[in-house]
Amino acid sequence: MLHQIISEERILEVDSVRGFALFGILIVNICAFLSPFYGASVADPFFTSELDMAVRFLIAFLFEMKFYLLFSFLFGYSFTLQMQSAEKSGAAFLPRILRRQAGLWAIGLVHAVLLFHGDILTTYAVLGALLLAFRQTPEAKVLRLAKGLILATALLWASLGLTQILLPSAVDFSTSLSDAARIMAAYRETPGTVIAQHLRDLSEIWLVTGAMQAPCAFAMFLAGMAAGKRRMLADFKTYAPFYARMLRVGLLVGLPASALCAYGAVYRAGSGWDVLGLALGILLGPFLTAAYLAGAMMLFQHRSGQQLAAALAPAGRMALSNYLLQSLICAVLFHAYGFRLMGQWPPLAGLLAAAAIFVLQLTLSRWWMARFAYGPLEWGLRAITIAAWPKWRKTRAV
Repeated sequence: MLHQIISEERILEVDSVRGFALFGILIVNICAFLSPFYGASVADPFFTSELDMAVRFLIAFLFEMKFYLLFSFLFGYSFTLQMQSAEKSGAAFLPRILRRQAGLWAIGLVHAVLLFHGDILTTYAVLGALLLAFRQTPEAKVLRLAKGLILATALLWASLGLTQILLPSAVDFSTSLSDAARIMAAYRETPGTVIAQHLRDLSEIWLVTGAMQAPCAFAMFLAGMAAGKRRMLADFKTYAPFYARMLRVGLLVGLPASALCAYGAVYRAGSGWDVLGLALGILLGPFLTAAYLAGAMMLFQHRSGQQLAAALAPAGRMALSNYLLQSLICAVLFHAYGFRLMGQWPPLAGLLAAAAIFVLQLTLSRWWMARFAYGPLEWGLRAITIAAWPKWRKTRAV
């Protein structure tokens, strides 16, 4: 059976789905390295061919706002595994998880300042500590809160979009262009200007994080925690009918909503309709995330899917190290740490580069996990969590 326990605490499906989520996150994040216009109210004016627009639509349609939700769900699911691990070892759970979250926050801060201002780890660290307050909350209440967070966030952004549509204000294209030129110059000048730009970005990005990313991520934390208590990823046979239904409903609802959201983001940027599409994506995007999860779980039960799961699992086991490695490679490619390619590659080149980076990570992860018990950063975070030095190398069978 595929739902075997890899070790006392490792479940193959959890690691495999996490590896899958890493690929989607890389596809989205590399867009921020490619262009200073990513996330701006105007589209990149230097790459406007039909192919460029089609690739940007594809990424927005299938990847944006889906895979960080999947990763967040897995974070909540793994939270229950950590509780079980602490219980088995006889250690107090609260000190362990607080040390873990503090270590995660420190790693995220270094990541945000040096490599990528769009870091998610610091947010996860804070929200993970908040999740502690809900570990004994009844499942029905937890799921109601998750739905409420998604609905409230969608309503907030819908109101902002409607306001912009009803009270339109012309987008100052020249200002946006000069701002993008300044940002790109900072990222391409010296390592010092890269860090300075990251600090400026971090001083502004908190608003979007607090108004969208954090509440949506926490909603998925709660959903993942509820699923973890039911062992949904470890017991496919019991939940097979539920996964089949989740796949159908997720695709039926999620695909049209995601298409509208992507159309607004790519073809109607700065009009207010893009913000309204964003609100729709926040509200119904989790359905497509659920479909991805269900589809992956169903695929992993077949022979070819088992091979795919085995290939993804090592990357998922060292997801923290791989997440930072993705940013490091992209920073070397696109920023002043290396080749300074920001603004020079079209979206298709970025998409192909992301695929190549991920294939490299799959290969490196398989090699590493065959020899070591943890990824490099996972080992350090584990040491902080248990306040001891965990075993580094695997013991070879005699």
